Amino acid sequence: MKALIAGVMLAAISVGFTAVVQAADCPDTLKFMKRKLNSSETVNMCSEYKGKTLLIVNTASYCGFTPQFKGLEALYENYKDKDVVVLGFPSHDFNQEDKEEGKTAELCELTYGVKFPMFEPMAVRGDDADPLYRKLAEQAGESPKWNFHKYVVDRSGKVIASFGAMTTPEDDDLIEAIESTM
Repeated sequence: MKALIAGVMLAAISVGFTAVVQAADCPDTLKFMKRKLNSSETVNMCSEYKGKTLLIVNTASYCGFTPQFKGLEALYENYKDKDVVVLGFPSHDFNQEDKEEGKTAELCELTYGVKFPMFEPMAVRGDDADPLYRKLAEQAGESPKWNFHKYVVDRSGKVIASFGAMTTPEDDDLIEAIESTM
């Protein structure tokens, strides 16, 4: 019985140690759990996206730039086999996001055919900014000034480029930044 208890304790310590090592090995930009849009399912950002190139975008359903969803989805489809992932984070910071997540999800899926991961709405600037967006802004030297701001995060978890809303998903500079991480 003592051997069984010792084995269970050793296994628990080992699992705890592994979690600590993974957390220490995880880039600061990915040390978050985020809830998927219109779902109770959460995603461990480190486990899911470590070692991948990320294009992180704050989105809004009722913005003049909302049609960029189509280009973001095309970019995701073109590069997902090369470990490039587009991550969308709805935000009401600029008063252009629906307060009902279901309506946001419906717009993304039905109107624009979005299949890239979309997450819970969050603040992306100011004192209320989500910790993920604080890290992104800190590394990039700027927070989003409007919806559809884009951060390119390389495979090591570092922000290597930041683009405002006027930069479309098809923009040569944006594509070059993404391709520089491959």
